[in-house]
Amino acid sequence: MDQHLSEHLDESISLELNIARLYTLFHDLFPDDEDFWWQLAIEERNHAALLRNEKKASHSAAGAVPENLLAKDLESLKIANAGVAALVERYRTTSPGREEAFRTAYTLENSIGEVHFQEFMDRKSCSLSDELFRQLNQEDKDHAERIRHYMQEHGITAEAYI
Repeated sequence: MDQHLSEHLDESISLELNIARLYTLFHDLFPDDEDFWWQLAIEERNHAALLRNEKKASHSAAGAVPENLLAKDLESLKIANAGVAALVERYRTTSPGREEAFRTAYTLENSIGEVHFQEFMDRKSCSLSDELFRQLNQEDKDHAERIRHYMQEHGITAEAYI
């Protein structure tokens, strides 16, 4: 595996784990929505685990990272990741309101790393590795839409935030 791809995978894994940390924090802060946040946190951890498996598999002759799985712009991915890590620290110190938490999550799920992951999940399969990855992750997709729907059901307007 080349250094650039390895760095890209590492940054993508970190982003998924940071988003999982954020959703776990929201789970702890908002008991009325704890099941919703917990499910999203688990799914983000699952995304990270799948990316780790792809990284390990790509070291073998048989393994290859599905094409178009990762965001193309590594620098934007790093910026997004640093932003999520900063949000986790900020919200640990000063808890957000419930609406702010949902708007933050909605905005994040429409950000570079998460949108790219969703686009990969939605596109037509070009290879066996793409299709296997998609099938493993099918139930964890479309977080932005699920967050928006939950917000609507609970009277929170779905506007971008952060």
